[in-house]
Amino acid sequence: MKTLLTTSLATFICAFTFAQDPGHQPTHMKGHPKVNQVDKRIDHQEKRINEERKEGDITKKQAQQDRKNLSTINNEKKDMRKMDNGHLTNQDQKALNQQLDQNSKKIPK
Repeated sequence: MKTLLTTSLATFICAFTFAQDPGHQPTHMKGHPKVNQVDKRIDHQEKRINEERKEGDITKKQAQQDRKNLSTINNEKKDMRKMDNGHLTNQDQKALNQQLDQNSKKIPK
């Protein structure tokens, strides 16, 4: 009974701790500089997409595609972090930044 209670409590704490808005990146996580750097780039690109869509510089379809690309990159980042106890390796960061570079080129400035 004690083990079940402890396991349930631990599961609840983990679920509550890692819950976050899908569009918001916590870009100030202490001890995670590589994650923070990638998250800031994702946030910046999301803002650029929203601004360019409002200004009419990109179509709704293009904005949706750009957001889908960012979502794919963000999901890949989450998978990479799961493999390294919440951190990104240098190789992970480099791969994500290359993908973000390609996506950035598609968004007008």
